[in-house]
Amino acid sequence: MNNTLLLLTGIIVGFLLLIFIIIKVGRKYNLTNWGHPVTNIVDGWLRFYCQHFHRQGDFQIALPDDKKLILVCNHLSAIDPFLIIAATNRPIRFMIAKEEYEKPILNRLFKAAGCIPVDRGGRVEGAFRSALRAINAGELVAVFPQGGIHSQQTPRTRIKPGIIKLSQLSGCTILPIRINGLAAPGSMVKCIFKRSRIFLDVSQPLSPKQVQAKEFRSILSDWFIGKKAKIEL
Repeated sequence: MNNTLLLLTGIIVGFLLLIFIIIKVGRKYNLTNWGHPVTNIVDGWLRFYCQHFHRQGDFQIALPDDKKLILVCNHLSAIDPFLIIAATNRPIRFMIAKEEYEKPILNRLFKAAGCIPVDRGGRVEGAFRSALRAINAGELVAVFPQGGIHSQQTPRTRIKPGIIKLSQLSGCTILPIRINGLAAPGSMVKCIFKRSRIFLDVSQPLSPKQVQAKEFRSILSDWFIGKKAKIEL
């Protein structure tokens, strides 16, 4: 009986200690106020995970506070949003596919982070309205305009036109970001456990006029897949 009691006590103490460590690490690394203490702790853990496991370091993207901005990024894996969050100090409203948004368990996390579901079946008006409301309220919106996850061997060479329309409607500057050094590109699960050495390339901001240029989609696509070292419009 005594041995059982000691084992139970040890399990409870170990569990409480684990919770304490989780909260302490989350608070220490948290840089962004997402509006809820639990979400803020998750933010801290994501930063810890990206900085140390994926060796991203404490690199921060310089985000202008005085202008409306849309982040656009290449899409190599399921952890791409984490890598972008870890490199910024503002809450980000990611536009994600509706079928991903509605997945059990993950749906609660997506809602807490303010993600905007996009129906890729063609009915995107609701997502655009939500994104515009967020932008006009001063929030930061992020889009993966390649339309899905890809690898270097099978790159997506076409940019979806939605980002052009969103920039036009909102009058937003576009900030392109390229993720490099991912150990398991093209994956949904393997990327979580395979250690990377992440570094981000951040382009110069692009004005709404530049985004409307005829060659914008092809140039951005080439930059995302590494065919161009610089975006010139």
